[in-house]
Amino acid sequence: MTIKISIASPQEIVPIDRGLLRETARTVLEAEDIEDAVISLAFVDNPTIHQLNQRYLQHDEPTDVLSFPLSEPGEKRLQGELVIGAEVAKEQAESRGHTVNAELALYVIHGLLHLCGYDDKSEPSAQKMRQREKYHLEALGLPNISPEE
Repeated sequence: MTIKISIASPQEIVPIDRGLLRETARTVLEAEDIEDAVISLAFVDNPTIHQLNQRYLQHDEPTDVLSFPLSEPGEKRLQGELVIGAEVAKEQAESRGHTVNAELALYVIHGLLHLCGYDDKSEPSAQKMRQREKYHLEALGLPNISPEE
């Protein structure tokens, strides 16, 4: 089994617990039966994620996480990149009363679930995705901060 997780953090506003987030990614992939993966996590500031959100999704605001699949569905090796809004996580964690690390872990889980084929475009699929988020948060010993239906 080869799961390779690389982490980049070209922002200095939010400290990134690389160990926790690497463990989060590995735990999720293993639980989703992914045995071969190359995933990169990039923790960026608001201007960077705002620009990417605008370019790829035409949403004119910073967002929590963007998932970029780099492998075709059904390929043996899952490859992808998550771009995570570190400042968004900090603001959300402060307003919701939990740690920024828990919020960042939630974004990693959410983004990886997208790469694994989950989507949240319809209510039933969004509910299924939230159930998986809660499952992974619990497995990691993190608080259940998945958004409620």
